[in-house]
Amino acid sequence: MDHELRKVGTSRVMATKPVPPRPVPRLYLATPVVDDPSPLVASLAGVLAGADVAAVLLRLKPTDQRTMIARVKALVPAVQDSGAALLLDGHVELVARAGADGAHLTGIAAMEDALPSLKPDRIAGVGGLTTRHDSMAVGEAGADYVLFGEPDANGQRPSIEAIAERLQWWAELFEPPCVGFAESREEAREFAAAGADFVLVGDFIWADPRGPAAALSDVEQTIRQAHAASSGKATAEQE
Repeated sequence: MDHELRKVGTSRVMATKPVPPRPVPRLYLATPVVDDPSPLVASLAGVLAGADVAAVLLRLKPTDQRTMIARVKALVPAVQDSGAALLLDGHVELVARAGADGAHLTGIAAMEDALPSLKPDRIAGVGGLTTRHDSMAVGEAGADYVLFGEPDANGQRPSIEAIAERLQWWAELFEPPCVGFAESREEAREFAAAGADFVLVGDFIWADPRGPAAALSDVEQTIRQAHAASSGKATAEQE
């Protein structure tokens, strides 16, 4: 839910004392690029009912604002009635008008431009963070979460090992939630084990021949297993 994406406000206090067991990472579902929302409206509630999804990232096909607002409004009930937050991929200017819960932004400049219109009532998540310095800068500026591992404009992304390392670094030191962008079930497992608070899944869920509901449920189970294994290992190392 949106308050969980915010976690503990956006405090940047580094961990200096024992912390309670880490909660199971939750799912963050990215939609296909939406032109006609009708097929997604018909299926989304059922997809969300089968798994613990904290938020949905709505990716809109660019067109005129009135049409995009109508598309968002068509999907808002299915998402919010499931208990998830609805975030727009960009399009900050549409968030309030369409009834969304926030926006996902790419890079520091985009976040700085968007914060006045999103805060304090809506979520501002940030990706496109290529360095540790950038990650810390957006955390200090008030990002509600940081995303690691998404492809850049050329479709390139860091190695799985590098993404997992960045997630582990962030999770051990900072309070705002971190999200791992997973392109497969195997990546979701790695990122959950590394310390992600949320795992963002998208295209491979919608392309699964079993259907998105089955794929999402499968990934959720994988995440739970990875979390249990990593938590058990951490407990053993502390003893």
